[in-house]
Amino acid sequence: MSATLTIVVVTFNARDDVIACLASVHAAPPDRPWTVVVVDNASTDGTPEAITAHWPALSLHRLTANRGFAAANNVGIRGSDGVLILLLNSDTLIGAGQIERLCRALESSPRAAAAGPRLLGGDGRQELSFGPMISPFGELRQRVRAGLLAHAPIPLQRGMRARLQRAQEVDWVSGACLLVRRAAAEQVGLLDERYFMYCEDVDFCAALRAAGHRVLFVPDAVVTHLRGRSRATAPIATSRRYRESQLAFYRKHHPRWARWLARYLRARGQHPGRG
Repeated sequence: MSATLTIVVVTFNARDDVIACLASVHAAPPDRPWTVVVVDNASTDGTPEAITAHWPALSLHRLTANRGFAAANNVGIRGSDGVLILLLNSDTLIGAGQIERLCRALESSPRAAAAGPRLLGGDGRQELSFGPMISPFGELRQRVRAGLLAHAPIPLQRGMRARLQRAQEVDWVSGACLLVRRAAAEQVGLLDERYFMYCEDVDFCAALRAAGHRVLFVPDAVVTHLRGRSRATAPIATSRRYRESQLAFYRKHHPRWARWLARYLRARGQHPGRG
């Protein structure tokens, strides 16, 4: 019998997105016992009420304050019992068979603890949904790859996209759609709640790898990610949250570089003003 699956969806003031996400999951469920747990970060746009109206029996945790992405996901994990856990952004859409494909890829790799699919934007373009460990050089490499994907000559773009569509072991996969074994997640203490938003997925995968597990990129599973909604509606606050998480990550993993990063951000007027 296939392992049970819990799908954890965190949402904050994203009523239309989360309704579309949940509808896509219910329209294309995995071929195994599964449940959905939604954790609402104190939305004020009627999100909880809309979810309850559509799916009265769905497990919904209504937090009294916005505790951030990592903390809310931990609430969902602790409030569920699936052997496998899928962390799924509220701005994603699931197609038929894609969740099951991701689950089977993870189950077929006993040494792997986590797996992520190929993420496509709303325009059908592939996202950089996996990559090297965050570091000064790792971030530079990721920026170069993103720039080439967007602006390089078409033949070079095609070659890069082909390389990005190979199944491979990676340092991290995006938390927008991240499948993990519960036992491994609990072994590393779940997600680090010092990250309010951003970097928590890279940190989580780093913890899994440090515990001896592998992380897989599974391009055969494809999920649509309508990213950028938070940045579009609150760009200043979103940028500040990103810089807070970036600094927290460097202090934890690269303390020697953290001071230089802080100086760099202050020089550019981008320091979030904490620490």
